[in-house]
Amino acid sequence: MRIIAGSLRGRRLNPPQNLPVRPTTDMARESLFNILNNYVDYEECTVMDLFAGTGAVSLEFISRGAKHVTSIEINNQCTEFIKSCANQFGVNNIHVVRADVFDLLKRAYKKFDIVFADPPYACEDLAQLPDLVFDHNVLNEDGIFILEHPKEYDFSEHPHFWQHRAYGKVNFTFFAMKLDEE
Repeated sequence: MRIIAGSLRGRRLNPPQNLPVRPTTDMARESLFNILNNYVDYEECTVMDLFAGTGAVSLEFISRGAKHVTSIEINNQCTEFIKSCANQFGVNNIHVVRADVFDLLKRAYKKFDIVFADPPYACEDLAQLPDLVFDHNVLNEDGIFILEHPKEYDFSEHPHFWQHRAYGKVNFTFFAMKLDEE
């Protein structure tokens, strides 16, 4: 696993084998960021990475110049791994929080430009995530929520649905706080 682009490009992440994660593949992550490149000024954005796992997505945002990233992960081994990578790479604009995503969203007090969520595919409450993000006002006015999920989910009828992309077994659904009225 490696950082695809930006100031940390080519840096490798070598998570321990026993981390209970399913990292977003390099190919899917590259595709995700190719889409975002058309819509996001990374140097002006703040990001919340839910179910951060190895921190690869968080570090990819930082590598591309994100102002600040908050990584949320419940597993202590994962949070320690993300912190060690940030330290190793000299990154100081990442805040790693060990917390349950569902509880945290219900009491969120800060807004972000981008919220990315990559929950375990077997997560029973996965379908609730878009509503939690929007109901608890976690996005800034022009914010984007990106949900990685298995193909069995279809969010096209959600009021904030923007677009869907599939890359093999990886599906990204994009939601926007403010949809174009074109």
